[in-house]
Amino acid sequence: MAQAAHDEHGEYHHGDMEIAGQKATFSGFMVATVWGCALIAMSVAMLTLAFAMQLGWFAGLAAYVVIGVAAGMIFKLPGVWWATLIASTVLLGVGGILVPLIAGLMG
Repeated sequence: MAQAAHDEHGEYHHGDMEIAGQKATFSGFMVATVWGCALIAMSVAMLTLAFAMQLGWFAGLAAYVVIGVAAGMIFKLPGVWWATLIASTVLLGVGGILVPLIAGLMG
């Protein structure tokens, strides 16, 4: 735990405390917040278009990708964001093809 900056006489000196840990924690919190909000917005848009508006899975997936690309560009997200976006798009696209096929086989 960080201690307040006191001299040998116990007097407090404003601005002398080491805050590297707090800066790193806040930075991590902000990154997690941006990622979380972007993923929630992408998911809500996709599911709303696919199920609530009945425009189909791939219309929802298109909105998912558009929002993901916009978030990545606006917030200048690193390469791991783009890898996550590509991987999740591929998985959702494959799922959008396989699930109807499997459901059709079941009757």
